Amino acid sequence: MLVVSVVSLKGGVGKTSVVLGLAGAALERGVRTLVVDLDPQANASTVLDPREVTYTSNDVLADARAGVLRQAVSRSGWGDLVDVVVAERALEHRNRDLPSAGRDGTLRLRIAMDGLDGYDLVLVDSPPSLGDLTRNALAASHRALVVTEPTLFALHGAQQALDAVDVVRRSSNLRLRPAGVVVNRVRARSAEHAYRLRELEDAYDDLLLTPALPDRAAVQQAAGAYVPVQAYRSPGAREVGQVLGGYLERLLGIDGASGPLGGRAGATRRSR
Repeated sequence: MLVVSVVSLKGGVGKTSVVLGLAGAALERGVRTLVVDLDPQANASTVLDPREVTYTSNDVLADARAGVLRQAVSRSGWGDLVDVVVAERALEHRNRDLPSAGRDGTLRLRIAMDGLDGYDLVLVDSPPSLGDLTRNALAASHRALVVTEPTLFALHGAQQALDAVDVVRRSSNLRLRPAGVVVNRVRARSAEHAYRLRELEDAYDDLLLTPALPDRAAVQQAAGAYVPVQAYRSPGAREVGQVLGGYLERLLGIDGASGPLGGRAGATRRSR
């Protein structure tokens, strides 16, 4: 089971859209996926449209007993292959109340996830900041995927996020590694976007996931309909879906590449 935190330094860069897009790509490939929503805005929880919710991620962090996260898993409205642990606004207080240092504060999610099984992929949607909720997400993860956009602050923001990943790796999670940097909402005809992309390419080389995610209305349309972008049939949706599928294959090591799951995703798809 691969656990990936999706992180960003600021809101508005489409971090949750990337989480949902990866969950949709996993659904398309038959990869059993759990989305853990730690963002108090709960946008991923809303779009995944769970039918019944008993406990939230706020309850999980408040309890933090070993294995307690399993009690908060809900079936999403996307079908049998995608489950969700939903967020709620009370997480804003949890973000402030959790100790900022020490084992009890940063490892609560990791402890709560103990013994979790039945999934190939866990995606953690963290808040658009580098606070205690994001630190919990990173401490529970194998990989961290950084989301940015092609603006003036893209390079600086991505570097700060990668620095935070390194801090958590050294302090509480030696298995944690950066999965890459996603540049979202890119407009092909924008000279500014092309310039910022070159900056990011020069700075991060192999860490930069390519191609970048294009800015397409289908992403928001799909979210408004509570379905994966892959369920839309517009040219823009197909383009975004293909890019996200490539990202997922890189994360999971599908198609002959070495990785945590190797070729298992294809075998999972055929068996379900």
